[in-house]
Amino acid sequence: MLLLHKSLPRLRRVLTPRRPPSKSFNLPCPRPRSLTRAAAMGSVAGDAVRLSYPPARRDDSVVDAYHGVQIPDPYRWLEDPDSEETKAFVEKQADLAESVLAGCGDREGLRREVTRLFDHPRHGAPFRRGNKYFHFHNSGLQAQSVLYVQDDLDGEAEVLLDPNTLSKDGTVSLSTYSISEDGKYFAYGLSESGSDWITIRVMHIADRQPTSDKLSWVKFSSISWTHDGKGFFYGRYPAPGVDLDAGTETNINLNHQIYYHVMGSDQSEDILCWKDPENPKNSLGASVTEDGKYIILVTYDGCDPVNKLYYCEISSLPQGIEGFKETKEMLPFVKLIDNFDAQYQVVANDGDEFTFLTNKNAPKNKLVRVNIKKPEVWTDVISEHERDVLESVDAVNGNQLVVCYMSDVKHTLQIRDLITGNLLHQLPLEIGSVSEISCRREDKEVFIGFTSFLSPGITYRCNLTSTIPEMKVFREISVPGFDRTGFEVKQIFVPSKDGTKIPMFVMSKKDIELDGSHPTLLYGYGGFNISITPSFSVSRLVLCKNMGSIVCIANIRGGGEYGEEWHKAGALAKKQNCFDDFVACAEQLIAAGYTSNKKICIEGGSNGGLLVAACINQRPDLFGCALAHVGVMDMLRFHKFTIGHAWTTDYGCSDKEDEFGWLIKYSPLHNVRRPWEQSFGDNCQYPATMLLTADHDDRVVPLHSLKLLATLQYVLCTSTEDSPQTNPIIGRIDRKSGHGAGRPTKKLIDEAADRYSFMAKMLGTTWTE
Repeated sequence: MLLLHKSLPRLRRVLTPRRPPSKSFNLPCPRPRSLTRAAAMGSVAGDAVRLSYPPARRDDSVVDAYHGVQIPDPYRWLEDPDSEETKAFVEKQADLAESVLAGCGDREGLRREVTRLFDHPRHGAPFRRGNKYFHFHNSGLQAQSVLYVQDDLDGEAEVLLDPNTLSKDGTVSLSTYSISEDGKYFAYGLSESGSDWITIRVMHIADRQPTSDKLSWVKFSSISWTHDGKGFFYGRYPAPGVDLDAGTETNINLNHQIYYHVMGSDQSEDILCWKDPENPKNSLGASVTEDGKYIILVTYDGCDPVNKLYYCEISSLPQGIEGFKETKEMLPFVKLIDNFDAQYQVVANDGDEFTFLTNKNAPKNKLVRVNIKKPEVWTDVISEHERDVLESVDAVNGNQLVVCYMSDVKHTLQIRDLITGNLLHQLPLEIGSVSEISCRREDKEVFIGFTSFLSPGITYRCNLTSTIPEMKVFREISVPGFDRTGFEVKQIFVPSKDGTKIPMFVMSKKDIELDGSHPTLLYGYGGFNISITPSFSVSRLVLCKNMGSIVCIANIRGGGEYGEEWHKAGALAKKQNCFDDFVACAEQLIAAGYTSNKKICIEGGSNGGLLVAACINQRPDLFGCALAHVGVMDMLRFHKFTIGHAWTTDYGCSDKEDEFGWLIKYSPLHNVRRPWEQSFGDNCQYPATMLLTADHDDRVVPLHSLKLLATLQYVLCTSTEDSPQTNPIIGRIDRKSGHGAGRPTKKLIDEAADRYSFMAKMLGTTWTE
């Protein structure tokens, strides 16, 4: 499931994947018949028995006025996660879900097979700091991957940090980290139960001993060391002032600030480097350039790919950064970019000459250069490509660049000259995704992580000292018992409602018969300029292998697959395009003979959870099952909780009348209707639906799913006698989990078994070995 917050400074590829791969929840004709009239599609017990839903109090006195329109909110009380009434609701819904899942016969078979295939060694690309190499490794079923250190790539690897030792259940995870320039210190941020809140600690790399440094209430932050190793920059919010179970609160996040922590000092003595009290919703990031000379400050307004960019020359500070501890003044940043017209990411600098990746007048991005002391003249180094998106650029080997383009949702790699931008070499790469690029400008080699639907992962080692770069396999991940030759992946282009061609990947066993009989999973996201590129998923592979399923990824508008224009075509007033695109992909799968409406399950997480919920409201006749993870369901109030205000750049805000008009038309919570009373026919009902959320999700707080769950069950099931709605509407509410990041392996497997056994039962799928 993908994240809805992008306000982090650009981290090097050794820190995070290029794009979070779609989480295989690290993350989708004849109309259904009423069970009172005919055998139900996807009934739990295969008969006409309806579920008995726990009653939920409706408070009809809660009504909000939006620009003269009265909008009831009868489940407002579910917004309080600490109330006894909310806790009781959650418990009853959890019991109901378990009773349904206990009747899903393939649940244990799925769990066993996903566990078996998950149990294989996995490696991340190595990266160098100081005179040592570091890499992540998971032996197979370890809850969290372990960070190793070694003197050279052929030397013995030793454990630097094993997060599995920090909790019995694996719910403490490594969220962010940074190694000092001299390789002496390792600073790392730990998250508990999947929360976005992290605590930063530091250890000596030589002897693995912790220092006394501990920083709390850090969120949406990188860690960036000054090159003297005296300390690092980080971002945080003001402490809440009350004791709370971090991650369960819904309080709005305001007043992000940048601090500098001096090693060995208490957090209370940290130096406040920048704040912006006049714009409390902005988020900030600070990083030190690779040459150690400049501090780069970026400011984000929401999640759009735009930012301000200021700089501070460290040598210009007479008393250094520590001198500001006494003056209490903020650092004297110079404003290079002081508006939100475009995005600017530092690629490299030679003194005052900076090279930036930007979308300024280039929706598919370009590379530019400017002297920051003489910013009147900007020069294009790599012009915008006519069709392909310039996704990332990394400096390496002195004056060379590793350039990654996305072409029809597939990555290509080039080596170019930093000074001229000229193409030097095209690197060989099969169809798939570049998941990591690990290099620094001083390195003479680059490590490249690659994955695809049928490739669990390859790390390439590319030597740039030879005339022609040498691309060799450094490590390749192997999944025992998986033979890729039995499967195939196609990419098709589907005309949407307005004629726009939507790319969609289709994975299946080879040579399937197009007779409309195949259970099909259709996944989508469509938002925040995030691209869903090919990635390997054990659980989806099991669906194809053992259940004869087809797995489809729809690259709908709103994402970044074709640049900023593609993003904007699925945002704000044009958000309906996302739903139209997704529906068009489902209809194409039926028309082409892959499946039927009774056999389609749609899935999405976060913004994709909104996608799924909106689509079952708009086209309940088109799907047999729906899996909506951690979705944004209340489009009128999302901006009031935690970091939700940052999403108004993609959605709009109900406080503004014109934007309220967009939102009310598709907000999942406000558009639940009985389909049998609409134009779909007397026998139409909603597909079997599972809403998934987690108690420590402080990104998209659980209240979204809880309020929609209560609304669906009331409107469709309990508010009317003899309701045709016999397909179940359930909620899977995980404990000690968040929005998705850092979830331990067992939780990933358990959730996959639950949701896909539910899908199998609802679609009438049979298990085959």
